[in-house]
Amino acid sequence: MFDVIKKVIITEKSAAKNDKGVYVFEIVKNANKIDVKNAIQQIYGVKVATVKTVTLPSKSRMGRSRLPVMKRHACRKAIVTLKGNKTIDVNVFSKEEKEKSRKEKVEKKKNIKV
Repeated sequence: MFDVIKKVIITEKSAAKNDKGVYVFEIVKNANKIDVKNAIQQIYGVKVATVKTVTLPSKSRMGRSRLPVMKRHACRKAIVTLKGNKTIDVNVFSKEEKEKSRKEKVEKKKNIKV
């Protein structure tokens, strides 16, 4: 289930909605609403009322002097509303993700042959 959700999006706009039980997550491009709902319920242990998905297009922006145009990759986000007045600790996902990435780094170092 961790492969469906990439990270929690914390902006001023999304943080204002957290009190109402609305959270924003960045998800993989091929995930559907049911996958996102099941992942949130399994990770945080809360009931999900609605899931809205948005596909953000890639954008061009001005770079530095040598790089005139840079592209930001397209991404997809999910806006999740919880049932009732439930709230979740969004740092739980980041802690588990950090532990997972730390274990992967240790395994890679062990597998390196000199």
